[in-house]
Amino acid sequence: MKLLVVGSVAFDAIETPFGKTDKILGGAATYITLASSVLKIPSGIVSVVGGDFPKSDLDMLQNRGINIEGIEVISDGKTFFWSGKYRNDLNTRDTLVTEVNVLENFDPKIPDSMQDAQILLLGNLHPGVQLSVLEKMNRRPDLVILDTMNFWMDTAWDTLMQMIARTDVITINDEEARQLSGEYSLVKAAKKIQEMGPDFVIIKKGEHGALLFNEGRIFAIPALPLEEVFDPTGAGDTFAGGFASYLAKKEDFGFETMKSALIYGSAMASFTVEKFGTEKLQEVTEGEMIARIKNFKELTTFEVEV
Repeated sequence: MKLLVVGSVAFDAIETPFGKTDKILGGAATYITLASSVLKIPSGIVSVVGGDFPKSDLDMLQNRGINIEGIEVISDGKTFFWSGKYRNDLNTRDTLVTEVNVLENFDPKIPDSMQDAQILLLGNLHPGVQLSVLEKMNRRPDLVILDTMNFWMDTAWDTLMQMIARTDVITINDEEARQLSGEYSLVKAAKKIQEMGPDFVIIKKGEHGALLFNEGRIFAIPALPLEEVFDPTGAGDTFAGGFASYLAKKEDFGFETMKSALIYGSAMASFTVEKFGTEKLQEVTEGEMIARIKNFKELTTFEVEV
């Protein structure tokens, strides 16, 4: 199965208690497709960058088997840039700089080579842009996965509701789930969100794992405990990439398969936080991924007498 990813390809400058970087490769679509490349899933990016974006980074993506025909390069423009500083707990951060640049007028262009993608993963963009992607597809993908955030709930509610109604899987964090639903209980929140359209709701809880909801069924996973966490940037996007890629590999979108996909997503995210930016993702092998899945299994499998 092919995975089409629409989202940002960007520059980040990151500071954590363990160090800081200058401008490095970032963006949701970058993390998602690098995760897919570990599982060798055919994926493609639809995004936009400026003339300042290095050809070496485009070559790296292409060499990982990622289709970059949908990345538009605006030669006289500048690439989206975000800079942030994480506090000591690494759960909270302060945004220092946001330069939207070429992403401000982003008009997605779907290459013919990706029109037949069975899975569409819409990264965190304006819901109007996300809707336009669905309109530009020759056929609706078999599975539409949506990522969004509280900013769009504040500024583009009606459009966001239209997008959510056309979504199969929505992935948001616990704070966003509460805002979207108006419910504090995450179980009640997921139920209300499902009534908006999605069959599956994934609520990410950072270092506390994630929850999957579908038709009254709930599945919970922990995050893998790590000795060192250097940079949580992109962990949520990597999680989504691992999740979608596992579904593509299994060619199945049922609840049981999604449970395993959640584990793959969480394991993939655990690699991302071990180094700054996408550095670790570019090094991970399929063998290392399998070893980490085994660690997850040991962590979560137990027998108990009742």
